[in-house]
Amino acid sequence: MHTIIMTGASRGIGRPAAERILRDDPAAHLVLITRGPSGERLAGELAAGLPASGDADGGHSADAARVSHVSADLGSLAEVRSAATTIAGRLDRGELPPLRGFVGNAGIQYTNARTESADGYEATFTVNVLANHVLLRTLMDRFTARSRIVITTSDTHFGDFAHTGGLVPAPVWQAPEVLARTGAFPASDRISGGRRAYSTSKLAAIYLAHEYARRLPAGVDVVTFNPGLVPGTGLTRDADRLSRFAMRWLFPVLNLTPLTNSPSVAGRQLADVALGKVKAPTGSYVSRDRVVPSSDESYDPERERELWEAADRLAGVPVGRAW
Repeated sequence: MHTIIMTGASRGIGRPAAERILRDDPAAHLVLITRGPSGERLAGELAAGLPASGDADGGHSADAARVSHVSADLGSLAEVRSAATTIAGRLDRGELPPLRGFVGNAGIQYTNARTESADGYEATFTVNVLANHVLLRTLMDRFTARSRIVITTSDTHFGDFAHTGGLVPAPVWQAPEVLARTGAFPASDRISGGRRAYSTSKLAAIYLAHEYARRLPAGVDVVTFNPGLVPGTGLTRDADRLSRFAMRWLFPVLNLTPLTNSPSVAGRQLADVALGKVKAPTGSYVSRDRVVPSSDESYDPERERELWEAADRLAGVPVGRAW
């Protein structure tokens, strides 16, 4: 038996990904990080009808539940830290089998770049970047080989028409402490500012993954996953009414073409990446089901190191300690 931690499993591509992980990896115990009271219901739905896990690998009861949950609002770093600490304690006490996977699938996009998180940081940067860092930073010394960490990103980080169709402005990189503040972009009060915050956060996620790839031990791999444009997910639930209507009712028609991906297919692809069915060396960028280069801008060791150090400061990581 082994443990896989997952965020963003309740909707969009996350739900089918979680279902496929449990179906295709009968040795996996899936720990869901969810907001509010929804976790118990989601865990129950995912576990329903699944065969019980065996105990040959780690002494765990054959009839133990294969899905559990920990509550946390990813917009609050204190709650994220508490969830990570809870999971770490369960691992250390042997209540969970060894940690061999992490799927950071949660993400958010706002209609502006002025929405504050519980910590006073810009909310997009908090959820899409800092929350992943807090979870991984807390748990990084508990992963056992062979492990795979997957962080969901987006091809909006390319910033060109070929990848965004002109729907999302290109990322604008700035010092991480600036990106963590509200109003960091032109037109921060408007939809374009919120979308630029989103594309920039997805560039930051790739930077963060590259730095983790350098710092994690051999046998603990980290990759980023791009599902492509996936209409019908909850990503734009905070968007304006027209955008929500288009994503829910108009863009799904494009699923009949290669221009978009469906939630079910993207979820299957995410699960395959998480389970190692897609061969990808650490630090890779996986677009749908194959390894491809990310944008030229996304390879910058100086920015990657700067982001790691800033994320530590923003999250309050004590110097020289995990926490």
